[in-house]
Amino acid sequence: MTPAPEDPSARFAAERELAVAAAREAGALLRSRFQDDCDDYGARAKGDDGDVVTELDMMAEDLIVRRIRERYPHDRILAEEAGALEGDRDGGHDTPRTWLVDPLDGSNNVVIGLPAYVVGIALCVGDATAVGVVHDPVTDRTWTALAGCGAYGPQGRMTGPGRTLSPAGPLLAWTQGHGVARDDPTAGALKEVLEVRSRRLLQLWAPLLTWAMLARGAIDGFVGYRAEAVDLPAGALLATEAGVEIRALDGGPFRGTATGPDTDRSFVAGRPDAMPYLLDLVARGAAAGVR
Repeated sequence: MTPAPEDPSARFAAERELAVAAAREAGALLRSRFQDDCDDYGARAKGDDGDVVTELDMMAEDLIVRRIRERYPHDRILAEEAGALEGDRDGGHDTPRTWLVDPLDGSNNVVIGLPAYVVGIALCVGDATAVGVVHDPVTDRTWTALAGCGAYGPQGRMTGPGRTLSPAGPLLAWTQGHGVARDDPTAGALKEVLEVRSRRLLQLWAPLLTWAMLARGAIDGFVGYRAEAVDLPAGALLATEAGVEIRALDGGPFRGTATGPDTDRSFVAGRPDAMPYLLDLVARGAAAGVR
């Protein structure tokens, strides 16, 4: 008898269930502290570019890492604050699996009292993202995706931007990595073009929240320049499983991964039929030297 083909939705169902539970548990922790109207989150500088890390980042990350370790002790974890954590290799066990943990995407927002932050968890097998989960503690909404099985939120399956672009221009969002200098000429040229040619250009300081907005069709497009690694896989999987196309800035295939250089993580994301328009926008920044 020929064995039945494996149901792709079942292959990583347990991992998605764990990621959802851990993200929601961490989100409840974050929300409880935020709603206390605390004005001291133990924030301290992270690097020299003005980014911060708070006690909430560390508490949420510790919780999520513990939950993953309890269930999958052999897997690697790449956590935003702790960095790379190797799995238990007793018995010579090795694995291509790596969990990406962003315990608090939007730390700067929290510090200034802005309720725009999320928790993100992804599972990658090699360079391929298998599971992506984003949880918004503020609205108690969770968005999930399994590779090849679609992206889902509280309202059901997500299908990305569905409306035609407004004559006033698209509603876009922007992100750039922490390694990009404030006076970077390429980033400056890109942002200037996007500001002039779009209806609005959002900069939320929380890329995972932005990816979720794109996946559920709240915005038309998302442009990233040398984006951060740890929050990219979960967000990009949500978007692609919702039917969003992601290209490199030059229009070629997007090959950015969590482990590759940040120069590979510059992207344009949007509905396929809007892609020529979006690529034309970023091409106008080429005169300033898009890398």
